[in-house]
Amino acid sequence: QVQIVESGGGLVQPGGSLRLSCAVSGKFFSIYAMGWHRQAPGKQRELVASIFSGGSAGTTNYADSVKGRFTISRDDAKNTVYLEMNSLKPEDTAVYYCNRPGPNYFGSWGQGTQVTVSS
Repeated sequence: QVQIVESGGGLVQPGGSLRLSCAVSGKFFSIYAMGWHRQAPGKQRELVASIFSGGSAGTTNYADSVKGRFTISRDDAKNTVYLEMNSLKPEDTAVYYCNRPGPNYFGSWGQGTQVTVSS
């Protein structure tokens, strides 16, 4: 059973930065593409960033809404995925989760980490 633990969220002013971390238990982490998803109140969960594995390791994709501001990275030796978020906007406020990018996901999701962008 994979366990996922996200951390690093908090309250930040518009224009600020945060770095999220996601620790994933279990073997074979390095073979999976990973993604950061977010869900704002009253909205559907959306994939905001993904990073590939294996031969395409390092290849990243971003939602248009975060392109140029967010950077996803991974450390396979630590089974950890990161999301560096800069120039944060109020519309980035959401609970952030990590999992596979989809359509297949790890069976269990973590508790997420709350990001609130407000002055």
